[in-house]
Amino acid sequence: MKCPFCAFSESKVIDSRSIEDNSAIRRRRECLSCGKRYTTYEKVEDIPILVVKRDNSRENFDKNKIIVGLIRACQKRPVSRFQIEEIAADIERNISNSMISEISSTEIGEMVMDRLKEVDEVAYVRFASVYRQFKDISTFLTEINNLMGKDQKR
Repeated sequence: MKCPFCAFSESKVIDSRSIEDNSAIRRRRECLSCGKRYTTYEKVEDIPILVVKRDNSRENFDKNKIIVGLIRACQKRPVSRFQIEEIAADIERNISNSMISEISSTEIGEMVMDRLKEVDEVAYVRFASVYRQFKDISTFLTEINNLMGKDQKR
């Protein structure tokens, strides 16, 4: 680690603390040449996850896209912003923990729908209607009947 003041390459660590839910370490260092102090951060490098879209194009995974979709589906529903962010974070965590480098947008959509079904059924149907591209009212009714059939089994 080079000193940002004199570019000397040796320093001593004065203090270390974990930050961001133990995902990074903040270190206070002192240059052994000029004596000035500075801060460095150590963080595990995330492996980027690529999302394979329906047209086979690829883009980087973006949790914010899930949040935006959830906000639209949950508009005027009793679902808090905290719940929405929790769902998105949980999906991101599941994808990261699976140790895969690519995932299809279809799989992500199914994960979102599974979680939405538990939280709010109206939001689930809204999301499913856009995600599954319901073409007519019969497709919509089929999904609602499937949902109602599962409720009766509970």
